[in-house]
Amino acid sequence: MNAVRLLALDLDDTLLRSDLTISYRTRNAIKRAEAAGVTVALASGRIPAAMEHFAHLLGMHKRPGYLICNNGTVIQESQSGATVSEVKIEPGTALTAFDLADAEGFPVQIYEDDIMYVSRSNEFTEYDQSLTGLRQVVVENFRAMVSGGCHKLLIPGDPALLAPLESIIKTYLGNDITLFTSKPYFLEILPAHTDKGTALAMVAKLLGVKQEEAMAIGDSMNDEAMIRWAGMGVAMANGDDRIKSIAALVTEKTNDDDGVVEVIEKYILAKGTPND
Repeated sequence: MNAVRLLALDLDDTLLRSDLTISYRTRNAIKRAEAAGVTVALASGRIPAAMEHFAHLLGMHKRPGYLICNNGTVIQESQSGATVSEVKIEPGTALTAFDLADAEGFPVQIYEDDIMYVSRSNEFTEYDQSLTGLRQVVVENFRAMVSGGCHKLLIPGDPALLAPLESIIKTYLGNDITLFTSKPYFLEILPAHTDKGTALAMVAKLLGVKQEEAMAIGDSMNDEAMIRWAGMGVAMANGDDRIKSIAALVTEKTNDDDGVVEVIEKYILAKGTPND
């Protein structure tokens, strides 16, 4: 395995513990990796405003690094806050996706700045608000809001009911969007050919880092693309079984037991290989 020069870390259920904290041990391991020449990219479905707190905890506002936000639709430099890439769903596509979800009785939400806009209140959006700390605003004419396009659409709902909706949306918009579940109760719609993997590839190109020099750690289906793209893709012990099946390595420890530290210490700081 090549020496790791770029480390992409998912946030929820990967870097973050269940109580949404980052342990001192994890923060220290990341800083040691950076001191060894590794650039860190936080990669999340969260919007920039919901990622900045964690970037500051890691001191990334003082050092070069990247924030891959909205599952890849926005990429920012951690030190300057400058946006290096941004892509949105086309207005017509966004409207069709909203109409399909609305016709099946699902609420839809989008994110702008530090606000979560939702077509109607629901328990899943309430949970999302508790995770991100974003302010929730219910919009009466939600269709008009998405008519200008958006970074992503999120459809919250019962996992058993979201599966048929996913099939419907794929039938109508399969070639025009990227579609996946980030959590079992969140169905996400992004612009076509946009995900954490394409964003990580862009960051690697900016840094002059080869694919085989990148490592990505995640737990859920929105991490699939970056885990597949990275030279070493790692799944968390607490992750989705589908992610574990495609990863080169599965951690022994969960996000609550510093699983990220386990990987950094063995494969970056000690420069081990997956077969060790």
